[in-house]
Amino acid sequence: MSIPLSRPIVALALALAAAILPPAASGQESGQTPAVSFADWLAELRKEALARGISEATVESALAGIEPLPVVVERDRTQAERTQTFDEYLRKRVDRKTVTSARQMMSRHAAILRKVSAHYGVPSNVLVAVWGLESNFGRFTGTRPTIAALATLAYDDRRAAMFREELFSALLILDRGDIDTATMKGSWAGAMGQPQFMPSSYLKYAEDYDRDGKRDIWHSEADVFASVANYLKRNGWTAGVRWGRAVSIPSGAMKKIGAAVPLRTAGCEAVRQMSEARPLPEWQALGVRTVGKQALPKSEMSASLVRAGARNFLVYDNYSVLLQYNCAHAYALAVGLLADSLAAGR
Repeated sequence: MSIPLSRPIVALALALAAAILPPAASGQESGQTPAVSFADWLAELRKEALARGISEATVESALAGIEPLPVVVERDRTQAERTQTFDEYLRKRVDRKTVTSARQMMSRHAAILRKVSAHYGVPSNVLVAVWGLESNFGRFTGTRPTIAALATLAYDDRRAAMFREELFSALLILDRGDIDTATMKGSWAGAMGQPQFMPSSYLKYAEDYDRDGKRDIWHSEADVFASVANYLKRNGWTAGVRWGRAVSIPSGAMKKIGAAVPLRTAGCEAVRQMSEARPLPEWQALGVRTVGKQALPKSEMSASLVRAGARNFLVYDNYSVLLQYNCAHAYALAVGLLADSLAAGR
């Protein structure tokens, strides 16, 4: 689960015509040298952790001997969702091998997926698509020590406040005994387990679906699927509604669309790169059609326009839920397209 990123809002015509990934911003977003030494910063962090009620034993065990990890800062500056075009991202993450693996996993875990899907109202193909994009179906959950990774990013000025809170959440997870420090490993950004939950998301959404007394998103597929489903449901997933659809826009229509439909003005970076929602008849009047050049179905709800490279999509409310999981159009579109491939059996 990548971390939401902030960007200035640009004009709609430029946002819809540009590639999905904008250039890096300046100021705090680009990172600055911290004003205090890591040792002094860590001493203050220890005090705050204790003041928040985390036990001294946990604090000392988790923070003993940690040092900033330069590779973590480097990875933070070069996230794939930001440095690759949509076509590159999709080609690497939703290739034929991935689709074949996804089908195999759908079959292998069909029984538990059916139960989880029925309980939470999130389709099995969506759960498998998220699982595949996040951890290659549980094959790679990360090798970075979570506490050290989060401490590095909390010390770095770029997004210090957010990662500081994630670090306290991780310490709370350790203090509750859900996992031990040595086992708590994940991505460079502190995302954990097969769903790649940030610590705060683990505390809110992780489920003990197999009822073994542990919310084990590292090893239990039942807990993994239920935790992903719980996350999506509680963030607004609507059962029986598609995420979106690919559409075609005739040459010259983009200028008219830019004048008629402004960008959204609130939400994460990717949300602010989307157009406002409009009823499908309005999109049709602006020249938008399905990829097969057919008229848009009037029965569907209002939709927003997203452009990814040379491709265009009308997306619905469930797409915004995918952006809650990872605020990047490359990611959310990849999940949607992989899920559609599974649903269509291709």
